[in-house]
Amino acid sequence: MEESDPEQREQFAEKIRSKETRKQRARDEPERGILFGMGMFGLVGWSVAIPTLLLLALGIWIDARVDSRYSWTLMLLVLGIGLGCLNAWYWVREESRR
Repeated sequence: MEESDPEQREQFAEKIRSKETRKQRARDEPERGILFGMGMFGLVGWSVAIPTLLLLALGIWIDARVDSRYSWTLMLLVLGIGLGCLNAWYWVREESRR
């Protein structure tokens, strides 16, 4: 970094300020214990399990009533897992923003 480039110096200083602010905020927040971790683990698990099981049940119900060459059970199972993962990703992202 050149001594004469004030724009680079300001960008560097801003980067340092933002890192210091983030570290200070982390120190000021109450420490999250094992119960918080277990709660998040449960939240993520149920966020995936509920849509998966609901769509799996719907697929089994459709397959029992409709004669099709496609497996609705399998298609809706994959869709349920995908939606559940998106749901879990959303909750983890929201919690990490706090």
